[in-house]
Amino acid sequence: MSLNTAISGLQAFQQQINVVGNNIANVNTTAFKSARTDFEDTFSQALSGGMQVGSGVNLAAIPSNFTQGTVSTTGVGSDLAIVGQGFFTVSNAAGTIYATRAGNFHTDLAGYLINNDGLQVLGVGSAPLQVDPLTVASYSIDQNGFINVVKKDGTTAQSGQVQLVSFADTSQLVKQGDNRYSWTAAAGPSAFAAPQTAGTGLGGIQSGALELSNVDLTVEMSNLIIAQRAFQANARIITTSDEVMQEVVNLKR
Repeated sequence: MSLNTAISGLQAFQQQINVVGNNIANVNTTAFKSARTDFEDTFSQALSGGMQVGSGVNLAAIPSNFTQGTVSTTGVGSDLAIVGQGFFTVSNAAGTIYATRAGNFHTDLAGYLINNDGLQVLGVGSAPLQVDPLTVASYSIDQNGFINVVKKDGTTAQSGQVQLVSFADTSQLVKQGDNRYSWTAAAGPSAFAAPQTAGTGLGGIQSGALELSNVDLTVEMSNLIIAQRAFQANARIITTSDEVMQEVVNLKR
C-alpha cells in the first residue's frame, strides 16, 4: 500500500513541477495567466477500531489565476491593454471565436485589426474591425474602445468599437494556446448574445500599452523547491518500502 501511496505522490508532484515550469517559461508572454495545482486526498481505508489510513493523493484541478498583470507602455497605438475585467474577442477564418487578454494587435493590408496570428479582432456585434487604408490617414483607440479615425480629407469619424466580454466563471475557460481561450456554457451566459463593451463595468482600454504576464517568479521558484522536495520524499518512501519488503522476504528464508 505504501508503494501505491508514494507513486500517487510522485505523479501529483510531477504535475506540479510541470505547471510551475510552464508558468516560469511564460514569464514574458503577453497577458499570460499563471496556474496552480490543487490536490485532494484519496479514499481512506478503514482499519479495525474505527481507524483510517489514507491511500495517496490526487490532482484535483489546475486553475488559472486571472488577476491583472502589470500594464507596460509600448508607444504602439494598436497595442491595447485591458485595465480591469474582460477579454478581447478574436475570430479565425472559420468563424471560431476566442477570448484573449493579449492585445498586441496591428492592421493588415486590407485595414482589418488583427493579432499576431492573423485572427481578426471583433467589434460590437462580433463584426471584424476595419480601418480603411484607402480613406484613413491615421487612427487612435480611446479608453472605451472606440476607433477614432482621421481621414485623408481631414475629417474625423469613428470606425467601430472594440468588443469586450466577461464570464461568470473564468475557471471554465479552456486554454487553447497562442494566448487564446475557448469556453463552455458552464463559464456563464454567452456574452455575444448581448455584447458588452469597455466602459460598461468591464474595465477600460489603454492604447499604446500591453498587459504583461502575472507570473510572480519569487512565488514560482518557491513552489518549485517545495514540489521538488515533495517529489524526492515520495521517491524515498518507495525506496524504504522496497527495503522493508526485502526484509520480510529475508525473514522467510
